[in-house]
Amino acid sequence: MERRAMENFSFFNPTRIEFGTDKERLIGKGLAEHGVKKALLCYGSERIKREGLFDVVGRSLAEHDIQLVEFGGIVSNPVISRVREGIALARAEGVDAILSVGGGSVLDSAKAIAAGVRHAGDVWDLFVGKAGIESALPLFAIQTLAATGSEMNPSAVVTNDETQEKFFIASPLLFPKLSIVNPALMRGVSRDYLVYSASDVIAHLIETYFTATVQPKLQSRLVESLIITVIETTEALLANPADYAARAQFAWAATLALNGLCYSGTAGFSYPNHAIEHSLSALFNVPHGAGLSVVVPAWMKWYRARNPSQFDRFAVEVFGVDGGEQGIAALQAWYDKIGTPTRLSQLGIPADDLSAIVDNVQRNVRLFGIAETYTPEAVAEILRLAR
Repeated sequence: MERRAMENFSFFNPTRIEFGTDKERLIGKGLAEHGVKKALLCYGSERIKREGLFDVVGRSLAEHDIQLVEFGGIVSNPVISRVREGIALARAEGVDAILSVGGGSVLDSAKAIAAGVRHAGDVWDLFVGKAGIESALPLFAIQTLAATGSEMNPSAVVTNDETQEKFFIASPLLFPKLSIVNPALMRGVSRDYLVYSASDVIAHLIETYFTATVQPKLQSRLVESLIITVIETTEALLANPADYAARAQFAWAATLALNGLCYSGTAGFSYPNHAIEHSLSALFNVPHGAGLSVVVPAWMKWYRARNPSQFDRFAVEVFGVDGGEQGIAALQAWYDKIGTPTRLSQLGIPADDLSAIVDNVQRNVRLFGIAETYTPEAVAEILRLAR
């Protein structure tokens, strides 16, 4: 399956990253440079207020005469009903920008709000293909959790809490203008969400690594380096959460995993693990990374025969073991070691629910354009391997 030549490609990423300690103090200047006068500040829990970040952001905006409109309470696995509320508030207040302060769920919601404000119909139309994204409010972000890579890509994922569908949107208009990544702001991330984040980042990397029909060595080496970095820094942070060097490298690896760099020059790839996991999150509200650490090893066992040489390479380069089966076992053992789930039973999902998952996944694989490969029978077998 692997070809060594580089595929022709265009690389475009307009997001400016400000990385490092105290960079959040630049947010007011960053918005002012884009002519912003009034911003909707999206956030999740009250942690940003308890830890003082909200006040820092407020002062920075005030220094540049930018008004702030609060929109909090965004949950992990963000929902479209809350996005609609954000759109209504943004319109009522006449904001001219959206500022996300939080993790990937907050930023994904902010992207949906930014697009929805400018869409005449219901925002869910953009997720199901009834309408395209033709305009969006400018987006800005301060990240407090590293995982999704949303700070430097043009995509967002949101769950419809009425239909139990977890779908995505993507548009160049949804690249943040400025994203601030200060690893020190991530010290409050819980142990569980650290390991779930590690799983999420690794899943972003291996989707293209294993499924691409054109996968140059350079890109494979880049992916392997990032996975090894995630493994090393996760272990370092579990041992010492105050390790800034480890947290900084983890955060930058998470950004690089999904900003377009890793799949430039590749071709023919897909995102089957995300398509399957989105149904787990939609139906059972499991943390995205936890669902991925269950799906990925099972999918790898099912898919390995389709690209054996790449699985053999993964085993050697990432874990120093021989053979694709051993590489899969090593990854699953590492997930077990750090404490992220590897079985559906650990997520509290009984065998009786598998048929409902299979049905839900079919909506996602159609959206991802991979329904011919991921038939109900194929998905059922992958889920069986995850039991």
